[in-house]
Amino acid sequence: MSKPLKILGIDPGTTVLGYSVIELKDKNIQLLSLGVVQLNKCAGHYNKLKRIFEKTTFLLEHYLPDEVAVEAPFYGNNVQSMLKLGRAQGVVITAAMLKNLPVTEYSPRKIKQSITGNGNSSKEQVSAMLQKMLHLDAVPRYFDATDALAVAFCHQLQMGSPLAKARKTSGGGNAKDWKSFLQENPDRLKKL
Repeated sequence: MSKPLKILGIDPGTTVLGYSVIELKDKNIQLLSLGVVQLNKCAGHYNKLKRIFEKTTFLLEHYLPDEVAVEAPFYGNNVQSMLKLGRAQGVVITAAMLKNLPVTEYSPRKIKQSITGNGNSSKEQVSAMLQKMLHLDAVPRYFDATDALAVAFCHQLQMGSPLAKARKTSGGGNAKDWKSFLQENPDRLKKL
């Protein structure tokens, strides 16, 4: 039996920040926490950054993750939005680094590709796939929460977690997308 591994996934935002904590134990993934931090009531950008730091520090101290995965800001037309998202991401990274935790960032495209097999998937598609894969009873109200879960799930796949290794050794290592994976591994499809 291997030591459980906890991953904190963060979808940084300056209006809503999403977070999730998953635990990998042997070949199982357990969702420990999933939620959002509402930042729209904070007065001013610097107070939002302070709240992000406080909440991230709380999550780090409460759940004691082994690693942190963060979604990288996407490139858009609004430079001011990019700057604000970059600052939010920097605060999250700083909080993790102060706890001496490894931090990995993933592009939105890489995250979507890992979850759905398509880097252009919608937030709804990513959320629905996570709900199916992790057998979630309900989808959170905000996609920021499921985006954070997607970041954590993507990280465990990329780092070669026991679950990812189990997928590779079960014959699913060569699949290019979910359809191929299911064709190669019909026993992995749970029919309801």
